[in-house]
Amino acid sequence: MGRDVPARVFTREDRRRYREKMHSCLDVLAQMLRGSGFESERPKVGMEIELNLVDDDGLPAMRNTEVLQAIADPAWSSELGRFNLEIDIPPRELTSGGPGAWEQTIRDALNHAEDRAATVGAHLIMIGILPTLGESDVSETSLSGDPRYRLLNEQIFAARGEDLRIGLEGVESLSMYADAITPEAACTSTQFHLQVAPKEFADHWNAAQAIAGVQIALAANSPFLFGKELWRETRVPLFEQATDTRPEEIKAQGVRPRVWFGERWITSVFDLFEENVRYYPALLPLCDDEDPQETLDAGGVPQLGELTLHNGTIYRWNRPVYAVTESGPHLRIENRVLPAGPTVADIIANAALYYGLTRALVDEDRPVWSRMSFAVAEENLHTAARDGIDARLYWPGAGEVPVTELVLRRLLPLAHRGLELAGLDASWREPMLGIIEQRCVDARNGALWQAETVHHLEKTGTSDRREALRRMTTTYMDYMHLNAAAHTWPVD
Repeated sequence: MGRDVPARVFTREDRRRYREKMHSCLDVLAQMLRGSGFESERPKVGMEIELNLVDDDGLPAMRNTEVLQAIADPAWSSELGRFNLEIDIPPRELTSGGPGAWEQTIRDALNHAEDRAATVGAHLIMIGILPTLGESDVSETSLSGDPRYRLLNEQIFAARGEDLRIGLEGVESLSMYADAITPEAACTSTQFHLQVAPKEFADHWNAAQAIAGVQIALAANSPFLFGKELWRETRVPLFEQATDTRPEEIKAQGVRPRVWFGERWITSVFDLFEENVRYYPALLPLCDDEDPQETLDAGGVPQLGELTLHNGTIYRWNRPVYAVTESGPHLRIENRVLPAGPTVADIIANAALYYGLTRALVDEDRPVWSRMSFAVAEENLHTAARDGIDARLYWPGAGEVPVTELVLRRLLPLAHRGLELAGLDASWREPMLGIIEQRCVDARNGALWQAETVHHLEKTGTSDRREALRRMTTTYMDYMHLNAAAHTWPVD
């Protein structure tokens, strides 16, 4: 939902007209899908990384406006909280450059931004949830200055009618109420984009859903929230709760949440956009001037503005995206399950696993989604978020097994094959997937390192929880800048 949205009050007429425009957009999308006008000859991949801002002591820095001014690069933008930023990495073909080229591009961009942020007293950190964040840091005053965030906050609470309850049971327990959606800003992610042809979209989306649990288990990096040790990827349940427009009575009726895994395997991208329109009332009913049918009939490419804006307020873990560029319209999958960090090397390894696995799985004679229930795929996601790299997940033909064993024996060879099919030889694949392999052999990732480091600091008697989290955060940043994969980080 990166569009500029003006501050305003919506009327009943706005909502009626918006619904009509969404149905019109949906009809036009169906017509476009029956044609052959989508860009898909040379599909691209892309990435977005959300980051936190901290001061010299590792504490939250509410300075994203100043930092953005210092960076002065349109690839960077604000996020929900004043302590958040996001970078949009330019799309590319997977085989562009050479081994290590994508990683170096990202490192150069982040290092430049870090240098600029330091001039205004801030530092960047890639992490799923900032460990030093406190409840007082997520009030309404912490919302970014962009009007769209305040408008979204108002609309979610208008739909909900009461404060948000955040309740989590993990290693420790957390229960609190929030009068703004700012707790969502605690969740910072890495998002992988994959452009696909319309006829291939369903298979790629189904594959991405099937491996979501595996992705989270291996890359978990969010064990702490507001001083409490909770799930290994606490970002998942926190995000689900922090954007929930449903009071308890509406939940009991089975109304779908806005953060949604889904409910079934699909046969077309149209299924997802149709669900959006059918099940979800608009949060931001802002109508464009465009008549999408007239634009299409005139030989143009419609923007489908109402449909895409609405899509941006429904937070699927694998989101369908319709976009129009100079090359024409295209479809892509936005994979949103992973936390930010810990290092660029880790992120690139996670990307290699995702792109390789999905490519291999869609080429199988008996697709994994034909042998696994959708409910089990969703259960895998939450089990992985709770247990991280120690999770036991279900996989067809293997049963319920440790995720590290599943990856080493079955999924890593598939990922190699998928990347090979995409044109990456061993000199490209080995460094990236080698990190995944060693992460599984050692059964270590960012979440485990964070938890073990805090435990170590507390046991030595030199730190209480708050100071242990602060010291761990500053040490984390040191290792992050070294760019050694997190499974190699010592606990000290």
